[in-house]
Amino acid sequence: MGDIGESMDFDLVIKNATIVTATEVLQPGLSIGIKDGIIVAIALFLPTGRATGIIDAEGAYVTPGGVDSHVHLHQDNAPTGDKWLTGSRSALAGGNTTILAFASQRRTDESLFPVVEEYHNRADGQSYVDYGFHLILTKPTEKILQNELKAMVDQEGITSVKLYMTYPAMKLGDGHMLEIMMQARELGVTTMIHAENSDMIDMITTRLLRASRTLPKYHAIARPQIAESEATHRAISLSTLTSTPILIVHMSSPVALSHARKAQSKALLPVHAETCPHYMYLLSSALAATSIPASLTTHSHSDSHDDDQHVHDEWAGARHVCAPPLRHSEADLQSVWDAVNNGTITVISSDHAPTLYNSPGGKRKPLVDAAASKTVPTFAQIPNGLPGIETRLPILFSTATYPNAPAGRKLSLPRFVELTSTNPARMYGLGGRKGSIAPGFDADLVIWYPAGHKDIEAGLTITNDILHHSIDYTPFEGFRVNNWPRYTILRGEVKWDRDVEVRDGHGKGVLGQPSDGKYLKRGKGEVLVGRLGQTPPGMKGGERDDWIVYTHE
Repeated sequence: MGDIGESMDFDLVIKNATIVTATEVLQPGLSIGIKDGIIVAIALFLPTGRATGIIDAEGAYVTPGGVDSHVHLHQDNAPTGDKWLTGSRSALAGGNTTILAFASQRRTDESLFPVVEEYHNRADGQSYVDYGFHLILTKPTEKILQNELKAMVDQEGITSVKLYMTYPAMKLGDGHMLEIMMQARELGVTTMIHAENSDMIDMITTRLLRASRTLPKYHAIARPQIAESEATHRAISLSTLTSTPILIVHMSSPVALSHARKAQSKALLPVHAETCPHYMYLLSSALAATSIPASLTTHSHSDSHDDDQHVHDEWAGARHVCAPPLRHSEADLQSVWDAVNNGTITVISSDHAPTLYNSPGGKRKPLVDAAASKTVPTFAQIPNGLPGIETRLPILFSTATYPNAPAGRKLSLPRFVELTSTNPARMYGLGGRKGSIAPGFDADLVIWYPAGHKDIEAGLTITNDILHHSIDYTPFEGFRVNNWPRYTILRGEVKWDRDVEVRDGHGKGVLGQPSDGKYLKRGKGEVLVGRLGQTPPGMKGGERDDWIVYTHE
């Protein structure tokens, strides 16, 4: 980096920046030059012309736009959840410039092409930020495995699949998972796995319901940590047999994380791990809540007031139902933090899977259905998932910049960038384009507020009414953060301006349009941990070659 001559004509220059990458915090006072949506220069000084836009970062940190690689938008199993318009708007206001959502195959879908076309139709012209798809596979037919997966990579630029080991409508047996992994291995497709033992969960759930233990708090009891740890170990074994890189999503328990760490560090296996902020900060005690904010309810389903702000509601814990569930103890949270800090965790996403609470089709649906059928509502009927697409970056950035963070729960700024932008971009085939601040990358940037700025000097309290999703609650209600994205820049244009939001009112800071987001055709993802080609214990070298046979037409 150095001074750039007068010949460069920039569209935008960001000056007085403190740039953060996945490896370092660069010297303060640098300028970033942007042309045609691309970062073209970083220097101590950059010349500007009459047509050059200038943003003074005032010494604040500038980080890459967030890459949230695990979000659920406009999915059929969440009819009251965010669609692309509101979900991507919320992502933008929270500092994200790229999101990866899911195109979900149903058991009845014989081909992936209509599935992807349908999700293109849902997203087209409805996203404020750049986006791509993962494929959820539930019926891996021979035609899909031998022909269509390759076409998805070559034609659609979809280079990741998600496999479920639980949920009746989605779960796959080990045999199907192995066949998918074999094809993913050949094609260079990233394989994501939701690891929970379905039979354990079903058995416990049946017994809980038989004993009339039906309230939301029993959701966490029905999905114990051993269900996650057993399935995680099994997924790693399947990956080891086939030499397929995998990412185990939304990890939450100590033993499961220890399996991933052992695979990475001792066996040098390409096993990646993901977690989410709710597994770092929230406990299962939230599922036992018995009151909700008055704004979330009506007198039709409340009969006593705890105080002026809250009303009694024994179903309130449904707002925190997700899978895997929130865990029970501070020690469980600490195990996730330990995995973040020792390198086991590769990426932190939001797993934004929102559903309205106060809606007959949302988290209260079991109550509505039970009233109609004169049965008892149960936790097993509550839609899974939490909103979090807008709060992910502010919460984690605050941890990275809060000097008095508890010991063991600290996060460096480079590690923040690595986990929330750089690693997900590299893992999912967007390396060299997204997730970093360097010449040649898309000018996707977040400019935070400088220390001591009047709008964040005292910190901010997260409340649902400051967020931009379409959901009526946030699990992080009342959380204090010390910063928020001041500007979100997508490909060189300011699309979120919180100064405008503060001045003019809610929603006014969203300067972008729902047609701004571009669909991203992705390349093959990178393996960030371990190495390929390892031979499982007890197998001879080259033994796998005898049964690796591909029959692509």
